[in-house]
Amino acid sequence: MHYRNLLLPFALLACICSQAQTTVSIDSCRNLALRHNKAIAVADQSIVGAGYLHKAAKAAYLPGIDFAATYMYNQHKIALLGADAKLPTMSFDPKTQSYKYNVLTNPETGAPIVDPKTGTPIPTEVAVIPKEAMTYDVHNVVAGAFTLTQPIYMGGSIRAMNEITKYAEQLATSMRNSAVEDVVYSVDEAYWTVVSLVQKQRLAQSYANLLDTLYSNVQDMYTEGVATRSDVLSVEVKRNQAQVTLTRADNGLSLARMALAQVCGLPVNTQMTLEDEELNGVRDTGTAPAVTNMEDVYARRQDLASLRTGIKIFEQQEKLARSAMLPKLALVASWSFSNPNTIDGFEKRFGGGFSVGAVLQVPIWHWGGNLNKVRAAQAETAAQRLQLEDAQTMVDLQVSQARFRYDEALKTLNMTRTNLASADQNLQNATFGFKEGVLTSEDVTAAQTAWLEAHSEEIDASIGVQLCRVYLGKVLGLMKY
Repeated sequence: MHYRNLLLPFALLACICSQAQTTVSIDSCRNLALRHNKAIAVADQSIVGAGYLHKAAKAAYLPGIDFAATYMYNQHKIALLGADAKLPTMSFDPKTQSYKYNVLTNPETGAPIVDPKTGTPIPTEVAVIPKEAMTYDVHNVVAGAFTLTQPIYMGGSIRAMNEITKYAEQLATSMRNSAVEDVVYSVDEAYWTVVSLVQKQRLAQSYANLLDTLYSNVQDMYTEGVATRSDVLSVEVKRNQAQVTLTRADNGLSLARMALAQVCGLPVNTQMTLEDEELNGVRDTGTAPAVTNMEDVYARRQDLASLRTGIKIFEQQEKLARSAMLPKLALVASWSFSNPNTIDGFEKRFGGGFSVGAVLQVPIWHWGGNLNKVRAAQAETAAQRLQLEDAQTMVDLQVSQARFRYDEALKTLNMTRTNLASADQNLQNATFGFKEGVLTSEDVTAAQTAWLEAHSEEIDASIGVQLCRVYLGKVLGLMKY
């Protein structure tokens, strides 16, 4: 059953695009529009993108592994000594059982002889470290590291981001549903406009036929001398006006069919015969959706669902802003390498090793910057709540107006049907009186004009009831698409 429902719109599209005369239902038009509407396609992609962002936010719970590498050319070598280093030496004294510096002493006093320039004792022996031994070639340096970072506590920012992305996906779905409702309503409006103009075109044709018959009868009466030339001209003027009305109806119907095809995503020259062109489904108006508890209406409305989801997002943004005021702890492990390597005396080969540690960051003082961010997020949440309250008030007004419009449309339809019966009877009487010679052609044309207006008003009222019912279902959140 599901496969058949999926394939039906595509089969219908193939038949329509082949220019075959196809009978199309309002459900088929809705399905075609939903599959070809670019705004809905964009909304679908927004849902897909929001889903990926949610998955990306979940990944923040898991450890991240990164690799970084660098190459650097240095002009100079690194020399740890500016010149050869001369270090004093020490010898072990058995008498004192300790080491003593080998310094030059006064033979008479045994006191160390001091260098007059530096003020330090003059050593008798030194250990020489050549400058070249402490000079390293770092002209070409390559270094890199594999780093693993595991968040342990980030102040609640990871959880807040997960919630934000989850609600963002729900928001994208609600916005997509709102776009679907708008498309369905526009399709219904275009569909019933075509049905209305089909009826008016047939009505204009019937009116033109009546005037053609009347014109023929008046011509015969003029030939027989029982009617004047003025009677003929008067009927002829009405006849020409009926042809103009018929032409306008034909053009309006053509444009309406093009508009419907465009809404359905089809070529504008597509030929379609609508299932309700006989107005059978419209004249049987059925019942309007019942007005339930307004809390249920609030729960069904997609635009209100978007605002409620927005409140949840702003609440999580408060937590995200607050996380900047809390400590953060992460475990860090890395394996780093370099050439020349610092492990074995700057040898010209790769060398490296592991290191493990923890990183703790504790915010102490930022001059109220983080606190003000939290307050700003709280203000945005409060503003969103006010928008929801205002939107609920507008929904109350919409539902009341839609109900009044529907009730008014029903009353108008009943009145037009009463007027239609009177106009039909009046036209029969006028036609009979004209044939009997008790009424003039002007009386007949007046009755025909009243008949035309009554039928036109009844068509408008029937379509109006249908559109009011659709709109009432929309504001009540009862559209199933």
